[in-house]
Amino acid sequence: MKAAYLQFEPRFGEVSSNLRAMQDLAANQAGEADLLVLPELASTGYLFQSRDEVFDLAEAFPGGPTADCFTQMAFDLNAVIVGGFAERSGDQVYNSCALVRPDGSSHIYRKAHLFLDEKDWFVPGDSPFEPVPAAGTLIGMMICFDWYYPEVARLLALRGATIICHPSNLVLPHCPEAMKVRCLENRLFAITANRTGRDERGDRSLSFIGMSQVVDPGGQILVSAPPDGDHVGLVEIDPRLAEDKDVTGRNNWTRDRRIDLFGDLV
Repeated sequence: MKAAYLQFEPRFGEVSSNLRAMQDLAANQAGEADLLVLPELASTGYLFQSRDEVFDLAEAFPGGPTADCFTQMAFDLNAVIVGGFAERSGDQVYNSCALVRPDGSSHIYRKAHLFLDEKDWFVPGDSPFEPVPAAGTLIGMMICFDWYYPEVARLLALRGATIICHPSNLVLPHCPEAMKVRCLENRLFAITANRTGRDERGDRSLSFIGMSQVVDPGGQILVSAPPDGDHVGLVEIDPRLAEDKDVTGRNNWTRDRRIDLFGDLV
């Protein structure tokens, strides 16, 4: 398949223009993609000032403009779209991402590990770390700071994921290197779609590091983005490579795990 990330700079609160920017970039540069990953909170921007502000910008899925946009992108590109948004569910708001197939069917993942002031804005996610069938394979999802917890990628790998889609708004410099390790230690692909630019709200600001990437099961970066600017990275991958868990002729990732010594981890 052809897998891609879309890196860009959302403008805070400008949902319509952010959605239009992603549609234009995808149409112009990701037309061959079978799987396209968009950043975390791609439709709203990141630096909220209150939970009320989050609630006002959050949307149900389906039923809101972000859902309509992702669904239209999936149809137009004939591709699976994975992208982040603020999800409203009843009186709760989650930092979520949606996987949308070309036929319009979808699946939601809610971020488990909230970063910094996200704890004031969102409810911690309640989604299981369970891959879903899409694009002829099993795709796992995690969002930004979830990378910091190796158990997330491990559970997705143990449950059969060949690709992890990783919408992000990264501000720390460590993640691009860490994702190489996540892929190597779990023998799968990962697509990190990060944003760029800066959110400035009141007396606070955050800068984002860009550096989106696609990494293979050997921990090699197949395509990557610069720290700044819009960028669509498109590369051909074979998800079946992630089904081969042999490390050497005598070592296998699955069979050699010493779960008898792992104690509370299992």
